[in-house]
Amino acid sequence: MISLIGFLSLVSALTATSSALSCTQCMSTSSTCSGDSITCSSRSVCGSTYTQSLVEGVRTVNLIRGCIPSSDCNFSGTMSISQGRIAVGISCCSTDNCTPTLPTVPTKSHNPNGVICRSCISAQSTSCYSSDTIRCTGDENMCLLQGTEITGLLSTAMRGCATKSMCDLGSQSINTGGSTMKFTFACTSGGLSAHKVVLTPAILCLLLMKLFL
Repeated sequence: MISLIGFLSLVSALTATSSALSCTQCMSTSSTCSGDSITCSSRSVCGSTYTQSLVEGVRTVNLIRGCIPSSDCNFSGTMSISQGRIAVGISCCSTDNCTPTLPTVPTKSHNPNGVICRSCISAQSTSCYSSDTIRCTGDENMCLLQGTEITGLLSTAMRGCATKSMCDLGSQSINTGGSTMKFTFACTSGGLSAHKVVLTPAILCLLLMKLFL
């Protein structure tokens, strides 16, 4: 199951550059990929988004390379749901068709941090609710709700624990191929004890797709 990071590579304003870069665009389910060269906007750099996920016993890796906002460089974040965990890293370089180093993703901590969040997955809505809970560990001290919607195609949602970096992604909207993709990340820090519940990340592969813009 693929989820978050794609998003991850996709958010803020960029530092303007004097000329547009050319970057390799590709996607693979390994640590390397190759593809065609594309011209980026003048405010983009070449980036790699690398995601490792273990959801419902299925372990996957995804690599996407392309043009990304410079402000997204050096990103790392994780989210956990009762069914598994997703870890994302982003790295960049700023010369024509350069190859960013393979991003490093955070390792899992097993130390409880006292936060408890709702945990659920929905394949039919940008919201979900469940009585199931998950005890957060390490730096995942936020309860996150992440929703993904592609007009006319699908709506998904996930709830669980997340690092603050995932929460800071906010809301994103992209138009591509006649469809609009909307991504939302909303968090609370109080957990269940404060009666604040937030939804978590959606499907990682979709987030990664933003690299191609």
